[in-house]
Amino acid sequence: MTHEHSTARGDEVDPDVAASARELVGGAGWRNPSEKARTSGLSRREFMKESGLASLAATGVAATAGCLGGDDGPPTAEIGYLPITDAAPLLTGYANDHFADHGVDAAEPTLFRGWSDLSEAFLSGEVNVAHFLMPMTVWMRYGDTLDANVKVVAWDHTDGSALTVQQDIDEWEDLGGGTVAVPFWYSIHNVILQMGLREHGLTPRTDSSADEVADDEVNLVVTPPPDMPAALENGSIEGYIVAEPFNAIGELDAGGKILRFTGDVWREHACCVVVMREELVESQPEWTTDVMSGIVDAQQYLRENRSEAARLLSSEGSGLLPQGPEPIDRALTHYDDHEPYLDSGAIRNADWDIDRIGFYPYPYPSYTEELVRRMSETRVEGEDAFLDDLEPGEVADDLVAYDPVRTALEAAGGPPAFDVPEDDGYERQETIRF
Repeated sequence: MTHEHSTARGDEVDPDVAASARELVGGAGWRNPSEKARTSGLSRREFMKESGLASLAATGVAATAGCLGGDDGPPTAEIGYLPITDAAPLLTGYANDHFADHGVDAAEPTLFRGWSDLSEAFLSGEVNVAHFLMPMTVWMRYGDTLDANVKVVAWDHTDGSALTVQQDIDEWEDLGGGTVAVPFWYSIHNVILQMGLREHGLTPRTDSSADEVADDEVNLVVTPPPDMPAALENGSIEGYIVAEPFNAIGELDAGGKILRFTGDVWREHACCVVVMREELVESQPEWTTDVMSGIVDAQQYLRENRSEAARLLSSEGSGLLPQGPEPIDRALTHYDDHEPYLDSGAIRNADWDIDRIGFYPYPYPSYTEELVRRMSETRVEGEDAFLDDLEPGEVADDLVAYDPVRTALEAAGGPPAFDVPEDDGYERQETIRF
């Protein structure tokens, strides 16, 4: 069984800095859904008030020696993750011994409930390999509060997210006057959601303390992914946009439906990426490449054994994901062969020939560049002035470490091993279409 994160640590966090980080992460008005929301339901106003944001360590605490390695040899891979299918390559790498096949000693992965907790563990050195939302890595490296030396070392997956809504929501315009939950302000979910709202004449609002929302506005609230289906079911929100398998759970257990798959808007976009501390990548280049080789192998396995992987990762297999095999399998397999998605418009770009979730490890620079541009247009709560100073090409060069994953990918057969033409394996043009 996987072990869950404990917040007890010896490091003291400056309370003023921590408060600043909390406001930057979730905004002053953000609240976790309370137990009441998960059981008897809340009004929108109550939903915003009824709980508190988990603290985020805002100190740049140096990683521990064990996480960095040293004279005794390479470190142990201490993996942190959220219970979403985005983490599947990291979890499969452990459960299927893909890391061990490349000489990497990997400890049992640690499950975290929310991005704030995982960030804290990463910053403190409790974990040294993790998956973060790609926009989150931009905020962590360049935002004024954290200044974290985070490096993106691979894409964990592509696509794998959707906008799940109440049954009476048939068009984007039907969200007007309502509330939609996002997992984090700095997420591809928030970016694509706000792109879609503006495309359909709606104004996103992030002021969660507001009492009323106009018919041409949509209020956005940050909510941990595991709490989203319950909030949808009890009517606290009109919809949520998040990673799988919570969209599948929304369909199966919460009376929801998919309004649009995010991969059908931004073709083969990255959502979560594999990250390490910069000093670890620089001090342990061979180990970093070996970890990448394990991830490449895990992604190949996932592509070729989707239903088997769903059972392996589920509560009936390794238990690394707490969900049963049904929603995980749906998240890994249930897409363009499901005619209702085509009929409803959840899929509008069937000619793209993609999967509900895809796997390709190489982090295209063009994606990072376009993401930085889009982030500058996306509203968040908290300080975001740092985005104005970012140059997309410079971020793509500085944020991502390309060599380890490219070396691992080439050793596994290169882009064609993932059905990607060699000429398109390391460069591409971004495609966004509503």
